[in-house]
Amino acid sequence: MKKIFSLIAIAAMLFTAKPAQSQVLISLLFGDALNSDKVEFGLQGGGNRSYIRTISEAEGANFFNLGFYFHINMEGNSFLSTGVLVKSTTGATGLSTYPVDDENINAVFEEGELTKKINYFYVPIMWQQRFNNRWYLEGGVQLGLRNKSKDVFSRDVDGDELTFTLDARDQYRYLDAGLIGGAGYKWKKQLKSISSGVNYYHGLVNVSAVDGVTVKNSGFYLYVKVPIGAGGKKKDGDTSVVD
Repeated sequence: MKKIFSLIAIAAMLFTAKPAQSQVLISLLFGDALNSDKVEFGLQGGGNRSYIRTISEAEGANFFNLGFYFHINMEGNSFLSTGVLVKSTTGATGLSTYPVDDENINAVFEEGELTKKINYFYVPIMWQQRFNNRWYLEGGVQLGLRNKSKDVFSRDVDGDELTFTLDARDQYRYLDAGLIGGAGYKWKKQLKSISSGVNYYHGLVNVSAVDGVTVKNSGFYLYVKVPIGAGGKKKDGDTSVVD
């Protein structure tokens, strides 16, 4: 267990620079060591439909996410499901633009559209219950640490799309937290196999640092989980199916 939480801490620091490359490197280095008869380790990736539900004009926006996961067998068909989404973006589109410190930019994008993109390191901590070692339900809490954030101004002018990107990190607090839950399906009836599913995140924290503005994240996450380093020889006493 200590190895798992140590890896999460190390990965969070490494991914600040190059998330995708660091994630693949860590998975290859630690995949065999972290997988055991009680622990499944692997890569997780997919797409998410994100919303800012506290802003009425906000429309959902589509993003990609990437991370790694652990399924820790607690007893029978009960597991602790955790890990880190190291490349995860929340936000929304269809918003009205706002004035910036450049009158030329304001003149161009006054009638434009605003898309908010807020990047987080998300750590889900869920209880997962499997049925017939295929279908499963899971639920718990999710904690987030903000990394980067940007507001993208856009406007269509005579068929050409003009864009302007503003660093918006000072508009948001560092921490996010909320509830998460969903369902999934394991592709093979064994302890460790590829799985896919959907989770819904319901943020409970106002992440806005702007007075008078409330921003609470939410979204649906479609994912595929692929175990790494779990295909070697079984150790004595290892079981491939949980009764």
